[in-house]
Amino acid sequence: MPFDTGTGAGGSFSARREITGFSNPTVKYLRSLREKKHRKREGKFLAEGLRLLTDARECGHIPQMLVMAAKRDPHPLLSQLEQAVADAGGEIIETSADILTKITGKDNPQAVVGMFAEFDTSLAALEHDRGDIWLVAQALRDPGNLGTMLRTCDAVGAGGLILIDDCADPFSVEAVRASMGAVFTQQIGQATWDDFSAWLRADHGGRAGQLVAASLRDAVDYRGAPYCAPCFVLVGNESRGLPAEYEDACDLRVTMPMKGRADSLNAAVAGAVLAYEVLASLD
Repeated sequence: MPFDTGTGAGGSFSARREITGFSNPTVKYLRSLREKKHRKREGKFLAEGLRLLTDARECGHIPQMLVMAAKRDPHPLLSQLEQAVADAGGEIIETSADILTKITGKDNPQAVVGMFAEFDTSLAALEHDRGDIWLVAQALRDPGNLGTMLRTCDAVGAGGLILIDDCADPFSVEAVRASMGAVFTQQIGQATWDDFSAWLRADHGGRAGQLVAASLRDAVDYRGAPYCAPCFVLVGNESRGLPAEYEDACDLRVTMPMKGRADSLNAAVAGAVLAYEVLASLD
């Protein structure tokens, strides 16, 4: 990484410094993490805002680098965050609001930004029994929808969100921001359809997963449908929906009544409606 570190207490590596120049290598490095190719190469991502970073800390995720506005109001949560970063051997940087704008790409950035290591999103890292409800998204392209689905997972106490095939990057600035901190509270999986199907149908201690699709084809009303835990709610691409072969592989297909001119709901909204119906059914 193109930034300096010093040795802190106990032999851990930590540093605190000020950056004043836009051409500083650390600024360029952090700014590059707004692009997917650089995030994947480095295995790092950015999260912005004191509330979001506090959620991360409370879930055991400490930023490797903390970047703060030099002129900022004191806050006890920020002091706790600074201490956690220092204790973990991370780096704390103070800089100007203009440089924070360059890093985040926002005209009015939050006063604090964290750089984190990306999580393991393999299916092997998921805890199948972590929740009675999971959301599964296939070819979800909008990072805002992805972040919203993570928030829904958090709200209903889901096991997490599994992304199938070519989905938006869950570690993009837009997805992380839209998740409102849920990216740190939820397990996230990424897989192909074939790998997901094999994982779902494998023996997980005698608890077989029920795969439920939001569909218009040979579907029953979503209200009162025979849901069972663990229930994996599958939502398709925003414009194309689910491939027919994916729907055929589901244990249950459900539909929601559309009484207006619209022929479908937003993917994240559909996932939320179904998740709450499943939650009510399983309680």
